[in-house]
Amino acid sequence: MEPGLVGPGPYRATRLWNEIIELFRAGMPLRKHRCRFKSYERCFKASEAVDCLHELLGSNQNFGPEVTRDQTVKLLKKFLKNHVIEDIKGRWGKEDFEDDGHLYRFPPSSPLKSYPKKSSCGKEVIKFPDWNEPKAGTSQEHIPVKSITMNSEMWYKRHSIAIGEVPACKLVFRRVLTQTNIEEIWKSMTLSRLQKVLGLDSLDEVLDTKLVNSKHIVQNVYNVNKQGIVTLEDKSKELPHWILSAMKCLANWPSCSDLKQPTYSGFERDVFKTIVDYFGQMKEPLLTFHFFDIFVSVLGLLQKPSKAVEALQISCLLLPPENRKTLQLLVRMMARISLNQDLPPLSESVRTRTLVVQAFSRCILCSKDEIDLDELLAAKLVSFLMDNYQEILNVPSALKSSIEDHVVHLQRVQIKYTGADSDTPLPPPSFCHQTSTEEFEYQRATGSQEPLAALLEEIVMNKEISVRDKKKKLKQFQKSYPEVYRVRFPTPETEAMLFPEKTKQKPPILMWALKKPFQPFHRTRSFRM
Repeated sequence: MEPGLVGPGPYRATRLWNEIIELFRAGMPLRKHRCRFKSYERCFKASEAVDCLHELLGSNQNFGPEVTRDQTVKLLKKFLKNHVIEDIKGRWGKEDFEDDGHLYRFPPSSPLKSYPKKSSCGKEVIKFPDWNEPKAGTSQEHIPVKSITMNSEMWYKRHSIAIGEVPACKLVFRRVLTQTNIEEIWKSMTLSRLQKVLGLDSLDEVLDTKLVNSKHIVQNVYNVNKQGIVTLEDKSKELPHWILSAMKCLANWPSCSDLKQPTYSGFERDVFKTIVDYFGQMKEPLLTFHFFDIFVSVLGLLQKPSKAVEALQISCLLLPPENRKTLQLLVRMMARISLNQDLPPLSESVRTRTLVVQAFSRCILCSKDEIDLDELLAAKLVSFLMDNYQEILNVPSALKSSIEDHVVHLQRVQIKYTGADSDTPLPPPSFCHQTSTEEFEYQRATGSQEPLAALLEEIVMNKEISVRDKKKKLKQFQKSYPEVYRVRFPTPETEAMLFPEKTKQKPPILMWALKKPFQPFHRTRSFRM
């Protein structure tokens, strides 16, 4: 069974869990083992299971080679707890699996998880300002509308173009958009773009849109400093000064700005442990419990890095400003630590990058309900964040420009002519997305057939060209576009109907034509006897 990429969508963690179980059962070698003078058929050692599953996870594109052996052991503990495996005596239910020589086996059927039935969140329709509805307590007469009627002379004087009578028109002054209106527009267009990037028909199964705070999006876009870091209005939500100093110390090692140079060996490890302990006490991850499913869905796009970066850019705009700022500072520190060659090793047995990912992945992403793969999924996401944090944690410029242009359009004064419907709201701008080669070829073929068919029909119906020229043009068309020609003329009979053969009428036979023409008398020589 070949591992495949599990794309974005609802219940992605459950789908991954079921896929890993099936792959593990299919790929784990089973053979005869002896234990305490007794033989056991079709079983395996714990260390063999770790070897097999670790290799399987490392080669699986949903997880990758950064999965550690320790993470593999933790996953096997969950396998034992959920009766995916059992010991040779049939015991299971506890997480007492160790990387040793104990024997385990598969039960007759490993239980796959069923997809949970979520109550539908319902689509939250964002209502855009309706300019046709007057404000409460006001009448249509109080709306500032200036009616203008112009004849050709006035128009010529103003524009130097005489075009005759101009229909009556009026200037429509849009009402001023409130801050609430602008925030709701940001929320609606941001979620619409996220849905398109993920390629989903709806966000209902991965995100409760009612929990998305429109104020947070606007604050994350506009309340930023020169480095793009969010500035908080409520200073009580800032990180403590001492933890900021510790983070700056490791991020800028060995140039510690807020602290004096260390005077003892292992100082950097103590600072790192202090930071890990602080973030380990958080009650909720920085990406929040509400947005767990949406971030797990983004992991399905990692084979398309540009799309994954954009999806994470948009998803991180949904976070509370204090979470987004902390995430920016933490991930930046993690990336600098993992790349800093001057920083002494923070562990004797684990690489610095692996240690950093393991230490902070759970405080960045985890599920409120226990999900058996959340640790592996969090590690995968955090690794991608570290590699692309400068792009991901910046405001997406294309989205910002499109929303700002839409807001400006809604506020612009427009001219409305009599009978014209100029109050139709402008739909949100659509975004293009990359298509596959097969889809492109199909669209190119089907999209070009209509105008070609119209051209062929025009040639057929044209009575101004001679039959000879028409046959010549049709022959050229058939040679260039045989498929379109075949649709119009599927059989030779249909083609022949276009040029029916005319029956040539023979002229009537005249009676005098049957008679021999008058021949002059020729004298013949007579022969005498």
